[in-house]
Amino acid sequence: MREIIFDTETTGLDPHSGDRLVEIGCVEMVNRVTTGRTFHAWFNPQRDMPMEAERVHGLSAAFLSDKPLFAERTDDLLEFIADSPLVAHNAQFDFGFLNAELAACGMAAIGLERMIDTLGIARRRHPGAKHSLDALCTRYGVDRSHRVKHGALLDAELLAQVYVELTGGRQIGLELAGQVEQVAQDIRTFRPQTGTFRPARPHAASADELARHSAFLESLTSPLWLN
Repeated sequence: MREIIFDTETTGLDPHSGDRLVEIGCVEMVNRVTTGRTFHAWFNPQRDMPMEAERVHGLSAAFLSDKPLFAERTDDLLEFIADSPLVAHNAQFDFGFLNAELAACGMAAIGLERMIDTLGIARRRHPGAKHSLDALCTRYGVDRSHRVKHGALLDAELLAQVYVELTGGRQIGLELAGQVEQVAQDIRTFRPQTGTFRPARPHAASADELARHSAFLESLTSPLWLN
């Protein structure tokens, strides 16, 4: 099964108040294994960058000023994600910004039935614990030492590893895949045995054996079946 793990960076928290999407990173997974295919883009938001947001992701208005508009990369993005399920951490946030940008381009929203929220999964699996991406990386031993600031593609790559652990762990999936492949290989290489078959051996008693059996029964004194 193909899934896309993605993350976004924005100018703020609310797309309905003028905040914009400025970065998206997507990682392709097939059967819970990353394929190496990714999609990444920065976007010119055509507005200022609040200092609070810049402190989180380090993207300044000057850096983004020569980047393409979201509308210029929409087709590339939609081609990459296709109709696959979309996995994000606090996915309502990311879907909200993504669909707001699509609406501004006059394009249809991505249906929420495609959304898989790892934050919700983490809350169900670890109630009462911390559920940030950093906390989950620590819990599952995912190396995030190279993460200085938030970055959409880097965070999507980290989330892909966390997602595997949240949904059962990589080893379980690999072992099952190996077993399935072995069964398939056995089926492909199976050849029925051929050769000369022996006829069934006769099992009826001979006349001599029947006579000896009758003589033995007559020699018994007070057999149980006659009492």
